[in-house]
Amino acid sequence: MIRRVLLIYTGGTLGMVRDEHSGALISFALDDVLHKLPELKALGYQLDAITPFHPIDSSQVEPHHWQSIAQSIAEHYSSYDGFVVLHGTDTMAYTAGALSYMLDGLAKPVILTGSQLPLGYPRTDARENLTTAIELAGAINANGHPRVPEVCIYFDYRLFRGNRASKFDSDKFQAFQSPNYPALAEVGTAIRFQDRYIRSTNEPATESVFKLRKGIDPGVAGIRLFPGMSKSVVVPLLESPENRVLLMETFGMGNAPTHPWLLDALRQYINSGRTVVSVTQCRGGYVDMGRYHSATALREMGVVSGRDMTFEAAITKIMWLLGNDYTGIELENSISKGLKGELTET
Repeated sequence: MIRRVLLIYTGGTLGMVRDEHSGALISFALDDVLHKLPELKALGYQLDAITPFHPIDSSQVEPHHWQSIAQSIAEHYSSYDGFVVLHGTDTMAYTAGALSYMLDGLAKPVILTGSQLPLGYPRTDARENLTTAIELAGAINANGHPRVPEVCIYFDYRLFRGNRASKFDSDKFQAFQSPNYPALAEVGTAIRFQDRYIRSTNEPATESVFKLRKGIDPGVAGIRLFPGMSKSVVVPLLESPENRVLLMETFGMGNAPTHPWLLDALRQYINSGRTVVSVTQCRGGYVDMGRYHSATALREMGVVSGRDMTFEAAITKIMWLLGNDYTGIELENSISKGLKGELTET
């Protein structure tokens, strides 16, 4: 049976050309992208393509764009075996995280990919990234079920769980890493799947299980701790009534300065019924607020551990939880609990 894959084009470097007047990279039509890759016919897939909104640079992506992508997948879910989202690299990890929560009960591949150089460039990485992402989206196991039934990022010969990946290099082709979870597949002359790290593929992709839950509430503020941070900058952020959750990038395993003004401000924030979440600003590792004395005060006042979530996975998760009416203890418990494979539970 011919596998059917839907390409969802949102913009990004892969589908760009250089404007002859300004010299800047601008998006061009998806039909032109496919025209430049005649080798896709060798896969034997039926490929269709849509653009849910006018193609944009991923630095311009907002939550409503995540919702449009998710809506497009939901509307075509029963008609396709897999989906490939063409997306710019700058915010790809945020979109992957958001989609992993919104596409509840997902049992088909949703592969995000892009490139560091446009498709028309001689040394481009776009050709391989797109071709292999499409192949992965249509891959099946021995039982005929989707091989990778989750939201993923494919880039530079490696397939990552989408809500575990982060962009770490703005220049190299190896733009993404997954610091706290192994690659789901590595690609060479063959695709080597790491089945023990992929969510169960023994169940068919039944439509009755899938549900779109695209509620998003951006009522969260993010702050990265650093030596010398100013009270006059931090306190107004905490006093703002618009944010209901503070996502704080702490040092190491969840450590923070013990300045009285900072601890008092955080304590007042929590006592007002709002939530503070700690994730590490390190590339790898996790938050353990019981390990060092400088984190003890945070734990005692009720700061929630984000364990080993990336910043991207944590902030999109919080937005999704808020958008689906999670509050209080239920919100805090859900943040620290693995919902879509985004964190390692103890």
